[in-house]
Amino acid sequence: EGCITVGSTHRDAPHTFGISWTSSKGPTLDGRAKPDVVAPGEWITSASTGIVRTKAGQTGALSEPNLTYAEQSGTSMAAPHVSGVIAGYLSARPEFIGRPRQVKESLCRTAIDLGREKQAQGAGLVNAMGLLMER
Repeated sequence: EGCITVGSTHRDAPHTFGISWTSSKGPTLDGRAKPDVVAPGEWITSASTGIVRTKAGQTGALSEPNLTYAEQSGTSMAAPHVSGVIAGYLSARPEFIGRPRQVKESLCRTAIDLGREKQAQGAGLVNAMGLLMER
């Protein structure tokens, strides 16, 4: 209950393509609805090293061989979007620092309904502007 769980959507067209087929869906084993929100998680460009870099076929010589990028998919790519939205919110609204329950409630309340199954989309697509504009 104290965590914000994140599902994955299509990168560019979440309203059209909806929830990623690889995204976790609820309910939890104890019956709670999850995820809380969804965010872009398909083919997200991210920093990569080691095995991710090798799987992406980036094994050639580079001036900085340990610094490169690769496209990845999954909730591990969606969660940083939500973290960034929350960081921006707390930067603009520092009175919510240390009030995680209120932040989670606001995040869910301002999410955009994608019209998908609630056990797949939770409250909907994370909405940075909606969260920042909430009173």
